[in-house]
Amino acid sequence: MSWFKRDKPKIDTPEEDEERTVRTEGIFVKCPECDNSLYKGELQDSLQVCAHCQYHFRFPARERLSMLFDDGKYERLDEDVTSGDPLEFVDTKPYKDRIEQATKASGLPEAIVCGKGTVGGHLVYAGAMDMSFIGGSMGSAVGEKITRLIERALENKGAVIVYSASGGARMQEGTLSLMQMGKISAALAMLHEARLPFISVLTDPTTGGVTASFAMLGDVILAEPKALIGFAGPRVIEQTIRQKLPKGFQRSEFLLEHGMVDMVVDRREMRDAIIRMLDFMMKKAVVAGA
Repeated sequence: MSWFKRDKPKIDTPEEDEERTVRTEGIFVKCPECDNSLYKGELQDSLQVCAHCQYHFRFPARERLSMLFDDGKYERLDEDVTSGDPLEFVDTKPYKDRIEQATKASGLPEAIVCGKGTVGGHLVYAGAMDMSFIGGSMGSAVGEKITRLIERALENKGAVIVYSASGGARMQEGTLSLMQMGKISAALAMLHEARLPFISVLTDPTTGGVTASFAMLGDVILAEPKALIGFAGPRVIEQTIRQKLPKGFQRSEFLLEHGMVDMVVDRREMRDAIIRMLDFMMKKAVVAGA
């Protein structure tokens, strides 16, 4: 029996009652639409679109511009235009503190990022809004940055593209934020008179004063699938009219069916669709000065 005697000490093993787990935190993301677990690397490769149900996750503003411009290269514009606190507004916390917190959390100077470059060889001035900065709300700085985009396009004969993602006008700036609706709309009227294109891309969500102004003034209005698009929220509308809303109300597909948007385009096909439109509406342009 000595043949089977163990001379070496036993290998240390975890206690039987100790739970054995595989660390997967931060590796997978659950799709809110179909509940499938998605590998983050594959999700990134698919531009944050679920491979199972085509659900479109929210997408960062800087990545939108990199996805749009040729070779992902563009000149950043008006990074120094940021929000002030003209009303010295305080709700549960001072507005200044909200701005500072949003800047740190999002890594963005404002709720919209703007850039200049070429798209399919065409000169384009583009802006992308980001929900991570105070809900993508439109304050004076956002209005000024979009207006400057349009003015540059007028000066240099370029196209304007804006990706909207917003909860609407920023309440902490009161009437000053509402004034941006008319300001941007007036600039777009000048762009229209100059026969230069404005392509509006609606993403989830596009609501409030943004929808009520420039987001719906595009020569072409595109939308990502199943994006929430409207002025007031569905619950507010139901309470006002005291009726149940149709299924899919205020989603991209519903608005397409009722003539409010021109096309619903998958994010992975958006750049190609925009290039086709620019080919039709513009001549090839050499990038001019800012």
